[in-house]
Amino acid sequence: MDYHCGLPPRHDPHCNCGAPSAKPISALPGKTVLFERDLRSASTRKRNLTTRHAHVSTIEPFEVAVSDETIEAIKERVAAFPWHEMPEDGGWGYGTNLDYMKAFCDYWVAEFDWRKQEDWINQLSHFKTPIEGIDVHFIHEKGSGPNPKPLIVSHGWPGTIVEFLDFIDPLAHPENHGGVVEDAFDVIAPSLPGFGFSGPPPRPYGPRKMAAIFNRLMTEVLGYERYIAQGGDWGGAISSWLGYEHTPACAAIHINILTMRDKDEPQGPAEIAWAEQFEKDQLVQDGYRTQQATKPQTLSYAMMDSPVGVAAWILEKMHGWSDLVGDDIESVYTKDQLLTNIMVYIVTRTFNTASWIYYGRREEGGRILSPEGKRVEVPTACALFPEELLGWPPRSYAERIYNVTQWTEMPRGGHFAAMEAPDLLIEDIRKFARSLDCP
Repeated sequence: MDYHCGLPPRHDPHCNCGAPSAKPISALPGKTVLFERDLRSASTRKRNLTTRHAHVSTIEPFEVAVSDETIEAIKERVAAFPWHEMPEDGGWGYGTNLDYMKAFCDYWVAEFDWRKQEDWINQLSHFKTPIEGIDVHFIHEKGSGPNPKPLIVSHGWPGTIVEFLDFIDPLAHPENHGGVVEDAFDVIAPSLPGFGFSGPPPRPYGPRKMAAIFNRLMTEVLGYERYIAQGGDWGGAISSWLGYEHTPACAAIHINILTMRDKDEPQGPAEIAWAEQFEKDQLVQDGYRTQQATKPQTLSYAMMDSPVGVAAWILEKMHGWSDLVGDDIESVYTKDQLLTNIMVYIVTRTFNTASWIYYGRREEGGRILSPEGKRVEVPTACALFPEELLGWPPRSYAERIYNVTQWTEMPRGGHFAAMEAPDLLIEDIRKFARSLDCP
């Protein structure tokens, strides 16, 4: 099969990756069913990918292994937290709900099993490689069939690769999830520099600089000639810069957020109304963003010594940016999902360096894609989830920034689409990838 934009088949004679078996396990009512992977299949894939990477001396296999002492120290800090007052009419209106936070921490100390989550993370194939002096961590899941399309998926803040743990297998092995092998992807999911299992940059990097690093990962380290980039939150900005500055290697992008801005003001009644509403919506969201973009170091002194503080800071965003039933954060996420994402920041001590990206973007020039009015010319798919934190503009505005070839208005979901509505996001990515194939 030929590929529009030159997306190449990646048949590797050294790779005999077996497709993983998967079976549904129980999920809470109304939640997306998770998949329990066969550990023997996962182990086989890891060995095969390690063999595949053996000729690249800078790639090293990686496994998450947090010490018992670290886990116990975190639990002790959580148990000893000095709870304080909250206004009587509290709820979530003043920030993270105090009653919920106490119950959450009780579960954290008494019931949360990090080792189980660690095993869940390690079922995928993890690697590290140095790029521009940074140890970049990435998951590399080789897709089924002879011609899986290369796809790099990038997370944002306050997310981590935990967002993708139930998202990667259906993309790489669709035939095990009711799909067809022709839709398979080679999935690469890096931890952003300074986030989680990746090393920190020497100073704040914004999404433009991170895009350059990820392009090197895909082309120089992994050897892909063409690839598709996908992302939400900062991953959407990174994907935008990949499509803008790193063609023809980046052949197309799929985004579920619009963070970039046109150099010109909104035009026409619909665009003007969107811009005015956007400013109103962001009034109560700008606090964390301004702090992390101007004085991230000051915030870090409080957070680096307080697991509860990190959890509260992140939970507020997971609650406020998601498509919940009523006010219930656990109508979308389980405590284990929330805690695993939070723990990645804590056990790696990266809350501080992860916040630097906001400062980095400010130094890179902010949201404007091109002062000259140029746009991303590679094919671009836009997936609009109704409870997205950054409300989408009319398509006319987006088309001044991107070459929009697919525009999907979703029936549900919010900012963390890969966790909230993985079925919708996966199918939209597959549909987009199919459209890139020549007839």
